[in-house]
Amino acid sequence: MNASAFYDVLVIGGGASGLAAAITAARVDKRVCVVERDVACGLKLLATGNGRCNLSNESIDIRRYNRPAFVESIMGPQPEQDLESFFSSLGIMTIREEGRLYPRSLRAESVRDALLNACERLGITLLCGTNVIAAHKASEGWTLQIDRPAHVLKPKKHGDRKTELRSLRKALADIPRTSDALQARAVVIATGGNPTGIAEVFSLPLTPLRPVLCPVSASVVGDRTALGTLDGLRVRARLTLSRSHEELWREDGEVLFRAFGISGVAAFNLSRRINQGDTVLIDFFPDFSKDELLDTLEQRVNVLGDFSPRNSHWLDGMLAPQLSHVVCTAFERCHPGSRDVIHLVSILKHFKLSVEGTAEERSAQVTRGGISIECVSTPNLYVNSTTGAPLYVCGEALDIDADCGGFNLAWAWISGIRAASSL
Repeated sequence: MNASAFYDVLVIGGGASGLAAAITAARVDKRVCVVERDVACGLKLLATGNGRCNLSNESIDIRRYNRPAFVESIMGPQPEQDLESFFSSLGIMTIREEGRLYPRSLRAESVRDALLNACERLGITLLCGTNVIAAHKASEGWTLQIDRPAHVLKPKKHGDRKTELRSLRKALADIPRTSDALQARAVVIATGGNPTGIAEVFSLPLTPLRPVLCPVSASVVGDRTALGTLDGLRVRARLTLSRSHEELWREDGEVLFRAFGISGVAAFNLSRRINQGDTVLIDFFPDFSKDELLDTLEQRVNVLGDFSPRNSHWLDGMLAPQLSHVVCTAFERCHPGSRDVIHLVSILKHFKLSVEGTAEERSAQVTRGGISIECVSTPNLYVNSTTGAPLYVCGEALDIDADCGGFNLAWAWISGIRAASSL
């Protein structure tokens, strides 16, 4: 590997968008180099879809993105077909499951392997463990100053991939480093969710970063200790986000109660939209209208006798015991002295949480913010301020994020393909 060689395209970042861009460029006979700061390319893919790699959503709904008009201008009229064609060209067979697109293998490593095999076949240079520390416009594009390992990493052999990866990262932290230079006609920025350093290198405007697609920190209105009772409980429910009595978003799904708030896919999607002080209403019976639930409870009165908030066992068979206790406590707090099941309907359909913020942010799936979309043109994602030295930005490095369900990975693939296609 000759790090000082001249390339047609230099891609900064070896994740989904970077590898898609590199492969797309190499297929039209461009000489391509990928610079990746981690010990290997495509490692983040291994964690997607709980290890199964949720490649995309079966139907890409642009309303699921934070900047839908911009995303639509990049994706074009048939992104689903474009993605199927790209995956097929890599030899990745796909299947559909609950509206999501997965590799037929249901193994994320098979997707990563297919991408790396394509890079090898196309002669793409992969420089891993390497940082870009400076960039300068040159007569024929760019000169990039890099910091890379002084010699090839040689990790100890281990029986499993995770242990070997930890060994590699430890070796990278300890290995001597050297400075070098790369030259390229064009550069594609595909650094993922934290492009701060690269934005500074290229003097690009940055929208503030914050983690999203993570749990929501919240408490039961009027009872800050209630969620501790529910910690670990999973329920099927509808979450509705309300701000100043205006409904902003609702979604059905599995909700996991935590001592600090709520988790699960529906809560993750909620985390992209919340502000401190918002209200989340939990509907424990989303498949029942208020009247239908009231009829059900009145029939229950005929069988079990009058409801009493001091007897949480009255709800046995409807709710988990710990949830029954919390619901009864909320009933007694909100409707002291009452036994009317019409008030119980209100609790079960509008259980109130007060939003405090996001939680467990270090494990967030996506970062909100990034390089401002105002500095790039559509649909080619070309940076407007770098006339004469082509510069493109794609993937999560831009201020684009979306809900769970394959939407973020779909954006990574397509934006990488679009940026490289316009070279």
